[in-house]
Amino acid sequence: MDGLVEDLKSLLPYLRRYRRSYWVGLAAVVFGTAFQLGSPWVLRFAIDALARGGSPRQVALYALTFVGLAALAGIFRYLMRMTIIGASRWIEYDLRNDYFAHLERMNPAFYHRWRTGDLMARATNDLNAVRSLLGPGIMQAASTILVALGAVVQMFSLDAVLASIALLALPLISVVVFRLMRRIRLLYDQIQAQYSRISEKAQENLAGIRIVKSYAAGSREIRLFAKANEEYVRRNLKLAKVRGALVGTIEVLAGIGILLILWVGGHRVIHRHMSLGELVAFMSFLAMLSWPMIAIGWTLNLIEQGRASWIRIQQVMQEEPEIADGPRTDFSIASLRGAIRFDGVSFSYDGAWVLRGVDLDIPQGAAVGIVGRTGAGKSTLVHLIPRLYDPTEGQVRIDGRDVREIPLAVLRRCVAIVPQESFLFSDTIAANIAFGTDGSEEQIRWAAEMAGLLEEIQSFPQGFDTLLGERGVNLSGGQKQRVALARALLRDSAILILDDALSAVDAATEERILRNLRRIMRGRTTLVVSHRISAVKDLDFIVVLDEGRVVEMGTHDALLSFRGLYWELYQVQQLEESLSAL
Repeated sequence: MDGLVEDLKSLLPYLRRYRRSYWVGLAAVVFGTAFQLGSPWVLRFAIDALARGGSPRQVALYALTFVGLAALAGIFRYLMRMTIIGASRWIEYDLRNDYFAHLERMNPAFYHRWRTGDLMARATNDLNAVRSLLGPGIMQAASTILVALGAVVQMFSLDAVLASIALLALPLISVVVFRLMRRIRLLYDQIQAQYSRISEKAQENLAGIRIVKSYAAGSREIRLFAKANEEYVRRNLKLAKVRGALVGTIEVLAGIGILLILWVGGHRVIHRHMSLGELVAFMSFLAMLSWPMIAIGWTLNLIEQGRASWIRIQQVMQEEPEIADGPRTDFSIASLRGAIRFDGVSFSYDGAWVLRGVDLDIPQGAAVGIVGRTGAGKSTLVHLIPRLYDPTEGQVRIDGRDVREIPLAVLRRCVAIVPQESFLFSDTIAANIAFGTDGSEEQIRWAAEMAGLLEEIQSFPQGFDTLLGERGVNLSGGQKQRVALARALLRDSAILILDDALSAVDAATEERILRNLRRIMRGRTTLVVSHRISAVKDLDFIVVLDEGRVVEMGTHDALLSFRGLYWELYQVQQLEESLSAL
């Protein structure tokens, strides 16, 4: 019990928000139980009155009283369900919002450790189990306890001997219940873990359906999914057996108790130790006690499932974002101009060094190209600017301030980044371009024009209102990149980062976009990461990375005259273009 309280203690803030509903619901439980417990007494007096030759008027009065008590009990039980289960639905609403908001605050490294399907399973199946704990679980627990206590008290007031006999099975039931509940919790954990695997398998296949189709792997993936699904069913069947054993054992023991009471009670009526009405009332109370004995298994099952699910949710919620505002944050900073400096910056990921001792000064408003071989650390370098990662060693400064001193909201508002992999939402083209801004229709059109996409959008039947499929599946790779570019341009940020953002467009389109960008770059600091020399050759200066180090830096002409790595990359690309032309 102590472990249960400790595990669920973190739910108290949510319960406090709706404490009025819970108090009203618990009051309804008390009144509903009181009226329910009054019915056997009416039944007792009615039967005894009939045995003494009571009048039809007396019988009618008892019948109306019985119906009235049942109606009042029903009204209060309706109120109980409306308030307690209603509150649990609102808590589920709050929990889901908090869970999503927590995921939004987490850094990219978090999503390297957690699978999407697992996170989705906790947001759906586990949250539903927690809601069942806080709704039906609390409601049935309160009702069961009150009915059981009330029935036992009334049974002892009618006949202490019969009541003692009726309670003989309780210790045995308690032992069975608590042993099987441990088994239920273990099985439920295994079921939820398998559900996470199924969700992950489905999510991966839907996201990667083009690869699955391209490699004709549909049949293989169906078999693998069916195997995971079969394991999920097998684990659920094991849980069903344990649940069945729990409820079945309680029902058998309760049935034996009723049989014993009928036998002993019948003898006591025959020998006039109690009246027939008292025996009937006693049996009614025993029937009331039988339901709690059966319901306790179902209630404890809800509690254990909810407890296990809340622990799983807490495993995610207790993760703290590695990158967040902290004691060093200066909240007086409201905007940035865009001067960037890397001071001895090194970065390692899982023990592998990606950047080593980078020193780089980028003046405000400069347009800088970053090139290098694959894996040289180009993307990692620019990702340090908006603090998608923090450097392992050294400092990244903007306007002379360490980025860890700048409020994250301000930093990321002042940095617009177009990543290598353009992600689009299942929404209209206009909504994707305006994502994160309040851009007007005119501004959206301007951004699309600057990204070299306006004519193509206008050729679509629904223009900017064209609805995109998941991840922009109905656009080409180049179109997706240009939508992402338009999105970044619309932000009008002090710092613009293009991380190989034009790799999927042809040379002519790239040249047209670069001409547009040269006008936009004026006054804002721009970093262009590219494997194409043509994308960076006209910028203010170019940084060449190799194995995480800055090995060359200068203008296009100066770097060519140096005949180093940049010259080698240029010669290879010139050769590729010549071969392509041939």
